[in-house]
Amino acid sequence: MTDVLRPMTPASPAAGRPRRAGRRTPLLALVTSLVLLALVTVSVSTGDMPLPPFDALKGLFGLGDSATVLIVQEFRAPRMAAAIVAGTGLAVAGALLQRLFRNPLASPDVMGVTGGASFGAVVMLAAGASQTLMPLAALGGGLLAAVLLGVLGWRSGASVTRLVLVGLAVQAGLTAAVNFMVVTFPTELAGSALQWTTGSVYGRTWTEVWTAGGAVAVALAVAFALHRRLAVLDLGDDSAGALGLNTDAARLQILVTAIVLASLAAALTGPVAFVALAVPHMVRFLAGPPTAGTLALSGLAGAVLLLASDLVAQHLLPVSGLPVGVVTATLGAPWLLVLMIRQSSSVNRSVR
Repeated sequence: MTDVLRPMTPASPAAGRPRRAGRRTPLLALVTSLVLLALVTVSVSTGDMPLPPFDALKGLFGLGDSATVLIVQEFRAPRMAAAIVAGTGLAVAGALLQRLFRNPLASPDVMGVTGGASFGAVVMLAAGASQTLMPLAALGGGLLAAVLLGVLGWRSGASVTRLVLVGLAVQAGLTAAVNFMVVTFPTELAGSALQWTTGSVYGRTWTEVWTAGGAVAVALAVAFALHRRLAVLDLGDDSAGALGLNTDAARLQILVTAIVLASLAAALTGPVAFVALAVPHMVRFLAGPPTAGTLALSGLAGAVLLLASDLVAQHLLPVSGLPVGVVTATLGAPWLLVLMIRQSSSVNRSVR
C-alpha cells in the first residue's frame, strides 16, 4: 500500500505516464465522437432505399422532403438511437463492475444481470403489458439476478472468481428460462420475444427509446456522481475508511447503479454480449488508468461498438435479418476465453 500512496516525483517515468494518459483521453473522446457521427450518418442513409448522406442528416432533424423525413425518423433513427443508448449503458456498467470487483471478467452479461433483465421483460411481455413498462420489468429482472448472485455466490466474503462462476450459472439458467418461454409462446408472441434470446435493435420505437434513454441518462448522471467514491475505494478498505467513506454503502450504490444501467440497456436490446465485457479493456489499453474521463470514453466506445455491430449485421453479412447479438457474441466468445485463460494463468502464478 505504501508503494501505491507514495507521491511520484516529476522526473519519475511513472509520473509521466498518467499525465500522458490523461492527455490522451480528450483526444480519444474526440476521435470516438467523430467515428460515432460517421456511423450515425451511415445508419440513417443506408438501407433498402439509400439516401444521400446530407439529405438523410437533414431528415433526421425533420428537414427536407416528407418521404425522407418519414424513412429516417420513423424507421432508421429509432434503431440507431437504441443501439447508442444500449451500447453506452452496457459499456459504463461493465466499467463500473470491473473496477468495483477488480476483475476483468466482471460484466453484466457474465454475471447474470442481462439474463435477468431479459427474463423480466419476457415475463412482462407474456402478461400483455405495455411496451413502456419494459424498462421497469427489465430492471426488476436484473435486480432478481443480482439477488440470486448474492444468495448463491456471496457467502462470507466469497472470492470474485466464485461470484463470476455463479454469475455464469445464473445467466445460463435465466437464458434457458427465456428460451423455454419463447418456444412455448403462441406464434404471435414468439416473434416479439425472439430478441430476448440473442439481442436485437430491430423494430425499436421512439416510445421505447425515450423511456429507456431517459432512465439511462439519469443512471449515467448517478454513475458519474459516484465516481469519486469509486476512486476512494481503489485505495483499499482501510484507507477508504480512514478518509470517512462507508465502504459497504458505496459498493452497494455503485453495484445498483451498474445493474440499473445494464438492465435498462437490455430492455432495449435483449442480452447483447461482449460490449460490457470488452469495451472497458479497450479503453484502459488506449487511455490508461481509470478516471471520470475514461468512464465517459467507455460510454462513447460502447455506443460506437454496438452501432457498428448493428450495421455489420444489417449490411455486411450474407444472411439478412441477423440480430446484432449474433455479431457481438461472435466477437465476445473468443475474447471471454482469452480473459479466462489469462485469469487462470495469473492465479496459478500467485499460487506458486
